[in-house]
Amino acid sequence: MANTAKKSSTAPAAKAVIRPAYTIERARLLCPTVDQAERLAIRFALEPVDFHEIKDATQGANTASSTAIESAMNEQALEIHLQRIVGAFVASACGAGDFYSAKVTLARELTTRLSNDSRDEDRDGVAGFDSKATRAREFAAQVGLQAMALLAAAEGAVEAFAKITGSEWKPYARAVPNDKKVDRLAAESEMQAFD
Repeated sequence: MANTAKKSSTAPAAKAVIRPAYTIERARLLCPTVDQAERLAIRFALEPVDFHEIKDATQGANTASSTAIESAMNEQALEIHLQRIVGAFVASACGAGDFYSAKVTLARELTTRLSNDSRDEDRDGVAGFDSKATRAREFAAQVGLQAMALLAAAEGAVEAFAKITGSEWKPYARAVPNDKKVDRLAAESEMQAFD
């Protein structure tokens, strides 16, 4: 016997995922500072990152490319183009900062477990090999330096934007219309068809 009950044609609404905006301020909070990066490089014997060199090189490259294309674009088009480029740099720094934060948290958790004498599964492995906690700390240090390098590039891109456009870079925010206002406007438009 066939099921004659109607299936609901409306699926439950998906929950909107609200992400924090990718801003240079957020990137600065997530990524290591120059001092933190220097300590990471020293303690983990890693190649230090030259923040200022990366920042200056990125600013110079963005300025040079803008100069090359500005004759083919009007001011507004150039600003929109630069908005997107800087947005990509800042988003990359924020993503790297998020990843760094997660790896530091994992390294802390694994290191804390090692100090608990009653848990055999958290003890170091075979002699001569690094423990899981050691590897996690080393990886966190590496991604910390990468995040700081990307922050330097983002800072350079933001400075280039200000230099070229004369205004401060702000993340693109799509205007979300007020649903009720849209519904009201649509109803008014439809009612005009009856006139």
